[in-house]
Amino acid sequence: MIFTEPAFLFLLLPLALLVNFVGGHRFRNLFLLGLSLLFYFMGERGFVLLMIMSCGMNYGLGRWVDRQRGLPMGQRVLALSVALNLGLLGVFKYASFLVESINPVLAPLGWALPPLDIHLPIGISFFTFQALSYLVDVYRGKIPVERKWSDLALYISLFPQLIAGPIVRYGDLVRELHQRSVRLGPFVAGVERFILGLAKKTIIANTLAVTADGIFALAPEQLSTPLAWIGLLAYAFQIYYDFSGYSDMAIGIGMMLGFRFPENFNYPYISRSMSEFWRRWHISLSTWFRDYLYIPLGGNRKGGPRTAFNLLLVFFLCGLWHGASWNFVIWGLFHGAFLMLERVGVFHRFLSRYASLGLVYTWVVVLFSWVFFRCETLAASRSFFQALLLPGKGSPIQPGLYLDALSLAVFCVAFIFSTPVYPLLRSKLQRSRTPVLQGVYVMGLLAVFLLSLSQIAANTYNPFIYFRF
Repeated sequence: MIFTEPAFLFLLLPLALLVNFVGGHRFRNLFLLGLSLLFYFMGERGFVLLMIMSCGMNYGLGRWVDRQRGLPMGQRVLALSVALNLGLLGVFKYASFLVESINPVLAPLGWALPPLDIHLPIGISFFTFQALSYLVDVYRGKIPVERKWSDLALYISLFPQLIAGPIVRYGDLVRELHQRSVRLGPFVAGVERFILGLAKKTIIANTLAVTADGIFALAPEQLSTPLAWIGLLAYAFQIYYDFSGYSDMAIGIGMMLGFRFPENFNYPYISRSMSEFWRRWHISLSTWFRDYLYIPLGGNRKGGPRTAFNLLLVFFLCGLWHGASWNFVIWGLFHGAFLMLERVGVFHRFLSRYASLGLVYTWVVVLFSWVFFRCETLAASRSFFQALLLPGKGSPIQPGLYLDALSLAVFCVAFIFSTPVYPLLRSKLQRSRTPVLQGVYVMGLLAVFLLSLSQIAANTYNPFIYFRF
């Protein structure tokens, strides 16, 4: 099930809000847990048992880690806990990729392994990382161990951010899990946030997805340079509005339910370096890798070569986290290499001095990296780069076939709202306290919501990119 399905919008979500408003604390939590498991079941059927198993396993592991914390066995128990979670993720996400990668080496020896066809449960990367952060924070003594299985299960499976983030840490929700209230101000702000996220997804991301998917589906001999650039820009905005739209909806639902989820995006396309980009893009993931991998490895405290190694390892794993493919690995290493470059004194001073050139540099690097992210194979990536950089290749397909008046208008809207225009206007509106303007804004939100619903009713194409991770 996804947020843009009518069954969610008009049945599951209103039911969750109603029970959360009128029910007692224990009943609210148990009901939300049941609803979250139902939400997952609607999309993954029998794999909801995997989710329940993960909740039960991490409940027991958390209690065990807490008992051994500070004792000689503590590190071993934590290591076993991490290994079990990563092993679960590895079997479902990486086993097939591992077999495909080693078979070319084993085949000449006559040892080739049979191919594996293992279903990838939606959101397994997200809820596994949440469970890992819980176990590590318990071991570090940063949070209390959860004594109730149902509350820990609710933390891991809470439906707003279950299948595409943001990655929420137990410490962010522990107070609301045990005692929360629904107040009018946060509830109204949550409704607003949800509507804006829904509009990002249905009006902008879905429209540009048609352009991007159509161009990326072309055969190499049909792909001209103008078409390649149009397709790449369309995908860059599609993935931003798709994923940030989902995050906005998740954060908005959380606010309506009395939870406060962390921000996940902060206008990454205005970044003036790749370091800044990763402080603005998928913030919950980048901070997760920083706190649970980069800093424990030594961060930047052990000299230049070790810092470079730490960055490359982190972004190698970041790429692999996004998908079991060499394209994702290269995407991650591509980002890691530029983050290493930005630590060189001359280049760092250049970015600090020439901010406008830093913006152009960041856009170029990010756009080129999206080629690896979007293309399914290295061969497809190579062909797309040839089309981008070698004018004259490809047949003269008219860009107008993929860029009509609607998509061009959405491109303009996407560009404008990828900058902090909205919060600036919203802030001025709040300061004005003019009833007429406030009423116009509310009517505008209602119009955007109705337009989003009309898009849902009219279109069957409605994927969320990050569901596959």
